[in-house]
Amino acid sequence: MLRIPAPIALVLFLALSGAAPAQEERPPLPRERPEPTTTTQAPAGLDLPRDRPDPMGAAQIAGPVAPAAPAEPPVEEPAAPPRDYQVACPAVLNGEVTASALPPIHENLCGLQSPLSLEAVSANGRSVPLNAPVTTDCGMATALPGWVADVDRWLMATEDTRIETVNVGTNYACRNVNNAKGGNLSFHAFGDALDVIGFSLEDGRTITVEAAWPGTVEQGSRIIRFAHDAACTHFTTVLGPEANELHRDHLHLDLGCHGQRCTARLCE
Repeated sequence: MLRIPAPIALVLFLALSGAAPAQEERPPLPRERPEPTTTTQAPAGLDLPRDRPDPMGAAQIAGPVAPAAPAEPPVEEPAAPPRDYQVACPAVLNGEVTASALPPIHENLCGLQSPLSLEAVSANGRSVPLNAPVTTDCGMATALPGWVADVDRWLMATEDTRIETVNVGTNYACRNVNNAKGGNLSFHAFGDALDVIGFSLEDGRTITVEAAWPGTVEQGSRIIRFAHDAACTHFTTVLGPEANELHRDHLHLDLGCHGQRCTARLCE
């Protein structure tokens, strides 16, 4: 058997098969980048936005900038008014007086936190009305019943009659002492004072301070003078016709402070 050398055999095999080893194709290399230019060219059919102008140059072209308008000051909301804390009056709760609560009063430097509209007082087991409601405070509402009861009791013992109504004058009023243009505020400005001009009695008589104080017994001088003296045990200030001309027609009653400890009484 004929032996063919290996190299020759390989050549013959390749020739007979008619195929030559295919050379592998190399992938294409990327194209080189173009040289950078200072001007950016837009693709066809597309406009690029314009470059922003130089801020300094724009300012020079436009001229000086007008100063900004001053800012509006902040609007301050008004402060909330102080809250009122009202209290109930024991004299009303206990039935010593007939009165109803009023809204707080704020009038310049005058006023009351817990004013009352007082209509009647309890005296010796019955209700004695005032001739008109008065605006006052709890202090006066507490002191009045005892004083009216004293006068009513004296009338029953000496005149065989009783008080039908207590006739009153000034109560709450925002004014100075003696209605002066200056000076201190009166206790009327705080509802802590009351002027009494007299009494109407069950026997039909009407006793007034103006007529009775300098008048006769028939005119009621003893009644008014007793009422004046009895008031000095219930109130800290009592001013009658002998105090000054301004009080010739009424008894001024209040609960003002007198003395270092507010325990002194002024009775004129």
